[in-house]
Amino acid sequence: MTMFFHYFRWAFAVTVLGLVLSPWLGWASTGTMQGALSFLLVGAVLAVLEISLSFDNAIVNANKLKTMTPLWQQRFLTWGILIAVFGMRIVFPLLIVVVAAGIGPGQALVLAWSEPAEYARIIGEAHLSIAAFGGAFLMMVALKFFVDDAKDVHWIAILERRMAEFSSVQGLELAIVLALMLILSAVLPAADVAAFLFAGVAGLVTFLAVEVVGHLLDRADAASEVAKGGLGAFLYLEVLDASFSFDGVIGAFALTQNLFLIAIGLGVGAMYVRSMTIMLVERDTLAEFRYLEHGAFWSILILAGVMFAQTLVHVPEVLTGLVGAGFIGLSLWSSLRHRKSERAAGRAA
Repeated sequence: MTMFFHYFRWAFAVTVLGLVLSPWLGWASTGTMQGALSFLLVGAVLAVLEISLSFDNAIVNANKLKTMTPLWQQRFLTWGILIAVFGMRIVFPLLIVVVAAGIGPGQALVLAWSEPAEYARIIGEAHLSIAAFGGAFLMMVALKFFVDDAKDVHWIAILERRMAEFSSVQGLELAIVLALMLILSAVLPAADVAAFLFAGVAGLVTFLAVEVVGHLLDRADAASEVAKGGLGAFLYLEVLDASFSFDGVIGAFALTQNLFLIAIGLGVGAMYVRSMTIMLVERDTLAEFRYLEHGAFWSILILAGVMFAQTLVHVPEVLTGLVGAGFIGLSLWSSLRHRKSERAAGRAA
């Protein structure tokens, strides 16, 4: 229990702050006790939604953080969480409205407070492009993990081993994502095709750009602080966090149209993701649970597919979170079984 509190103490503190701010915001917005309680409930649901959607994000973050220097680990866990909470939960939705409506940031902030329904409508109209960008980026992240001949541990072996065998085909991951985008563009309404393809290609270019930057930094002078698994990995994780956040931010508007309540609820959830990431790194949990990382990347692949599917139909965010958590839960169960069988074999030997 002491260990759990050690890792989640800041998440608990932010939760208390969220439990105070949510009803206060509800009272300020509606002037009624019912409104305050309603805001409190929605804020709690948003926090749970964010945790369920981002558990796989914490696992992938932990895996990448292991390759970073302690200094850059600390920078990601401080600067990165500020960017994730403030940048993606507040600034990003504001920028969407600024670009889509052609107004200034101040006007967008006023619009979010005074006309939340109109603000939510503008955000909703940008959903197609956001889903295409996030789907393309996340699918590349997942496929890069599976299409790798150096990967010698397989969880769903019949599929993972076959994907690893095709790693010698150059650009296979890119071809798969582009083929899926072409199929979707053939069934999308003609008016949406250009925006979908532009955003999807932008997601692919962003992934490749981050890979190039990381590769160049890795080849830089080994004595350079930036080169030691630092800036390149930091940029990769920030873009990855942003892609994960798209689904949660857009889905949040289905529960409430209040930008500030969304920021509170998702911010609380993001702190738990940060705490889980720290615990996974410091306790080396990924090494202890053999298939946990595999479950996370299967969850990412499912999330990418869902984001692409959302360009055609609405997929409930709760369902997405449950499917992702299900894969991670199954991978954890498989890891425990494998560890138990290894110990039994060791005792027998």
